[in-house]
Amino acid sequence: MPRPSQHARSEAETATAVADTAHGYAAAMSAAPVASQTRSLSEGVFIALEGGEGTGKSTQAAALGVALSSRGCDVVLTHEPGDTPAGAAIRALLLDPATTGLSDRAEALLYAADRAEHVESVIRPALARGAVVVTDRYVDSSLAYQGGGRPLDLARIEEINDWATGGLHPQLTIVLDLEPAEGLRRAGDDPDRLESEPIEFHRRVRDAFRTLAARDPGRYVIVDAAQPQADVTAAVLAAVVPLLMTVSEAGG
Repeated sequence: MPRPSQHARSEAETATAVADTAHGYAAAMSAAPVASQTRSLSEGVFIALEGGEGTGKSTQAAALGVALSSRGCDVVLTHEPGDTPAGAAIRALLLDPATTGLSDRAEALLYAADRAEHVESVIRPALARGAVVVTDRYVDSSLAYQGGGRPLDLARIEEINDWATGGLHPQLTIVLDLEPAEGLRRAGDDPDRLESEPIEFHRRVRDAFRTLAARDPGRYVIVDAAQPQADVTAAVLAAVVPLLMTVSEAGG
């Protein structure tokens, strides 16, 4: 009997995973000197979680949101592609297996279009009011998937996305790193268009994420997503808390 698809995982199972991870964040935060970070921030904080398929980005992002909200932060959880009405339509095109064969350039431009709307409609307004924005995927996914997985020019992908976002970059990007075969196993038995790509594609994507992190270690943190979930949680929190404290202290 085939195991249930990750896409078909029940809401109750997803909620349990998020609650367990959020409990880990809350426990760690209660032991850390984080009182200063929970004051109203004078400027927003932008954090991206990145990585290949099945690395746990959505679970970690949701749990981080729960934990930060419980400590008084204004948190906006978002994702790409598809967290705007226009983006939802673009997402359907991008991930539907029926669109297999979509040209690489069209794919890259559709992701950039989704991102332009996402930044304008969701991210910038939240940052303007001083919120902590946590996004599940951002520009680095395009750089890794289209600039690494596909045979497209990385510099051109960067140029397109810099224009689409108006040059908006996260203050912190956390890359959840996992061997692609394990990630695809976790993703389940009902793959979308990108999950259906050959394993070599996903290996190139992983290598691209690592390369991006290596060229800017001040903004990126790589977390081993093969660890137990509690250890991944601790590593993500260890990266996030200092950033929030720095921003809070800078705001007085």
